Amino acid sequence: MIKKTICLLVIISLIFPLGGCWSRRELNELAIVLAAGVDSTPEGNIVLTVQIARPNAFGGSQGSQQTGGKVGQNNVWVVSQEGETVQDATRYLESKVFRHIYWSHAVILVLGEQISKEGIRKAINFFSRSPDVRDQTIWVMVARGQARDILNSHSQLETTSAQSIGSIIQKGVGPPVMYKDLSMMLASKGVNPVLPRIELTLSGIPQGPELYENIPEAQNDQQQSTTTHAEVTLTGTAVFNDDRLVGWLDYHETRGLLWLKNQITRGEITVPSPTEPDKKISIDITRGNTQVEPFYDGQNIWFDVLMGLNGALLEQQSKEELTDPQIFAAIEKNTALSMEANARSAIEKAKYDYGVDIFGFGEAFHRKYKDAWPALEDKWDEAFIGADINIKGEVTIRRTGLITNRMSSK
Repeated sequence: MIKKTICLLVIISLIFPLGGCWSRRELNELAIVLAAGVDSTPEGNIVLTVQIARPNAFGGSQGSQQTGGKVGQNNVWVVSQEGETVQDATRYLESKVFRHIYWSHAVILVLGEQISKEGIRKAINFFSRSPDVRDQTIWVMVARGQARDILNSHSQLETTSAQSIGSIIQKGVGPPVMYKDLSMMLASKGVNPVLPRIELTLSGIPQGPELYENIPEAQNDQQQSTTTHAEVTLTGTAVFNDDRLVGWLDYHETRGLLWLKNQITRGEITVPSPTEPDKKISIDITRGNTQVEPFYDGQNIWFDVLMGLNGALLEQQSKEELTDPQIFAAIEKNTALSMEANARSAIEKAKYDYGVDIFGFGEAFHRKYKDAWPALEDKWDEAFIGADINIKGEVTIRRTGLITNRMSSK
């Protein structure tokens, strides 16, 4: 009996200190942030904008027709607040948002163009330190203009614009950068950050009543009456020198960047026909691979870059007989030349316009020449500008679809 009593007391003493779910918050106490945007004011303050899910827009309790909110209503609440820091703006934001601001489900972080030019470290430090932000699930990008305008937009296909933007980034159209990747790029020498550039582009007419648009070009009260839909679009790449935005890459230069960073996994490439140059042939990329090999003789640095592509021919405007091996080889050569041209255009822009290594060549050099790296790491961008880069593309087209030449009326 005494032993049982002692055991019971021991169990009670072990259970008693446990506080249970003392820090729990019920779902109806949370304001779930789907997207965040950071801009700056002329006075140097921070403007934090958050896109918060509206609970009744995601319930779907009235059947599948009602899922995603009522017709003509926004599915999110977008609210902005100014402060001296992001944390300061968050504190003031709590006076407008009566629920606890919950960051763990944030999909995207949008940095405004102006604050990116000033330096993004002051805009992102809060997200590095906050225990609620998941750096492995939040995509980071730069807005051409204000981040607030991006978050105020809505998607015609997805429930929220945050989900739409996240889906676009995952397709690999631009450089996919998670917050953890950005942190690593800022902490590493031998590579400068790049982020996707997004902006609102005119994309048709709203397909529903009361779906007013927030288009930056609209003026004052006209902003509420426009009938043109603006969809968030990925339009290129933001290039940084350390943490400051220094310029942009266009779509073709972005493709070259992705090739050089070995981030092309799918997509398509269109090239001229070898027999009818005014006609085009489109190749579907089924696999891409890039190998970068650095060389150093004590004075000169150069890189050999081999870009490989496996693909399938999916569209042909010309009339070549694809059963001809010479024709097939010519198409593969044209595809390789196109890949090389995109890569060279990206390198020339980075070298001569911005003077930064955004491709990770410095990291490749560091891995191979560890002893030489300490003398070069603080002036790597200068070394990169003077380095020769030899690019070669190798293409293998394995399939041509269901036909071997373009359908003809003859």
